[in-house]
Amino acid sequence: MSLSRRSFALHLAMTPGIGGRSVTRILARNDLLGRTAEEFLALSAEAFREEYRLNAKAAKALSEAPEARVRYTLTIEKKLSALGVTLISSADAHYPALVEEMDPDPPGILFLYGNTKLLAARTFCVLSSRNARPADLNQIETLAEEGVLKSEVLVTGHDRPEYKRSAIVPLRWGSPRILCLDRGLYTALGPELQNETMHESMLWREKFDPSTDLVVSPFRPEAGFVGINNQVRDRLVGCLSRRLCFVQVSEGGNMERIAKMALKAGRRVEVSDRSPNYRGLAELGAVAISG
Repeated sequence: MSLSRRSFALHLAMTPGIGGRSVTRILARNDLLGRTAEEFLALSAEAFREEYRLNAKAAKALSEAPEARVRYTLTIEKKLSALGVTLISSADAHYPALVEEMDPDPPGILFLYGNTKLLAARTFCVLSSRNARPADLNQIETLAEEGVLKSEVLVTGHDRPEYKRSAIVPLRWGSPRILCLDRGLYTALGPELQNETMHESMLWREKFDPSTDLVVSPFRPEAGFVGINNQVRDRLVGCLSRRLCFVQVSEGGNMERIAKMALKAGRRVEVSDRSPNYRGLAELGAVAISG
């Protein structure tokens, strides 16, 4: 079964244990050796580990029923294309530069559904560590509204109180959003990609509007939620944002890591002066949010 370079990159990215760097490394090594996708997939698990430095999980996944896995990849690619979903692997030239510039190990694949023009917009996010207090949630909503009224595009999630509080703001004003998922497109939007991701959204519209919003998922379409997914989602929200606001940042947590990644990448980072470790981030270049 012949695979185009794009389909092969997609196949690699959908393989458990293979991240963005590994996809690029495999493609580069195959080019160097003149090895086709079919020849690569015929290798043993030992060869995957020794020649390509893949971990045991990835090597096992690639070597087990490779033809069936390829058929699955091609089926998914065809179905999602018919629904209007764009599939981008980290080997594609149009992989979002915002992600690659900030994340040292970006997701190997992104499934994009909706208004992809938003990726070029002035984006921002409002992030907070878990268990935000009522006052923190109020501040999240206020900061989200301030950004939306400045014609910035909010990047957010959909299934935590801290994300929901910001995600409803653009709906009130008829503004677009970028929603990053911690699960697959089918799981969040239904098999026809028509469901709203949040029950609260039904106050403004009955079904998801791909002409307005953009949904981004780094997970296979049918994937459910597992514990590590929220960290991947949070990093993606931060990476797709040109301006990052933080309300509460727990020391040593994922939000602190994202803030430091953003500062290192030269992004504008704003942190509430009520956050316990605000001063440490301010010393690295973060700007204070008062109130």
